[in-house]
Amino acid sequence: AMWIFIKMKSTCLIIVFKHGRALDKFIMYSATVLAKKYIRYRFNASNGKGHGVHSPFVFDFIKNVLRSNKTLPFAKAVEARRSLLLNDKRVIEVKDFGAGSAMIKSNNRGVAAMAKSSLKPKKYARLIASIIQHFDAKTVLELGTSFGITTSYLALANPNGKVYSFEGAPTIAQIAKEQFGALDIKNIELTIGDFDDTLTTFIKTAPSIDLFFLDGNHKKQPTLDYFERLFPLAEDSSIFIFDDIHWSEEMEAAWEEIKKDKRVMLTIDLFFIGIVFLKKEFLVKQDFIIKF
Repeated sequence: AMWIFIKMKSTCLIIVFKHGRALDKFIMYSATVLAKKYIRYRFNASNGKGHGVHSPFVFDFIKNVLRSNKTLPFAKAVEARRSLLLNDKRVIEVKDFGAGSAMIKSNNRGVAAMAKSSLKPKKYARLIASIIQHFDAKTVLELGTSFGITTSYLALANPNGKVYSFEGAPTIAQIAKEQFGALDIKNIELTIGDFDDTLTTFIKTAPSIDLFFLDGNHKKQPTLDYFERLFPLAEDSSIFIFDDIHWSEEMEAAWEEIKKDKRVMLTIDLFFIGIVFLKKEFLVKQDFIIKF
């Protein structure tokens, strides 16, 4: 897993590659192509302040979620755990299930290097936590636990809710458990193993899910397959969040298919993540690209 950092004035372009399901050949955009795409996104996106947005729902979302200055009291403690991981000198053996690590070829990997490359940046972890709070999401499903930093944000955003998180690699999941213990988080159910197997078992008895965060695979067909398999767990008010929607040609193709799905009524493209709403009350399908 890795991030590539490209400084663009005050903006830092971050390309994330993470763990998923079946190890296979994959084609990702080069840093140059991604940089050009990001610049195009910044140029074409709505300004993120709500001006020119005619949907009251989206205007409210921009004002009270994207642009909210609300403090998350637990963020400091979670970020302290992130800092410890960034300095963790342990080396672990990793069983990689997915589109995987482009730069870290060995199965023996340093925790600090993995943390630097695979943890969701604070900005986006805070955003998803804010979405949970704003929409009062009580049940959350996450594909791709990693070291558990984002998972901790999801769980602490609503301590009375429940987070079902899935991770393929046992050694990574064990370190995630360390974070949950240190933060005294009790509302996470962590399932370890290949998503194809663990999801099949989970779906048979699963409750309805208020928010899905899909960050477990960066290929088109698995992404679409997870969306289809998990959809029966969704309600009209459920929210799907897809990570790295512009990571590759495959991910962009998957995002386009999801946007065209007749069950999807509203999408918001923030470049690094895509947000999907199902509410039938919207009546007319709408797609927004917003600066964040």
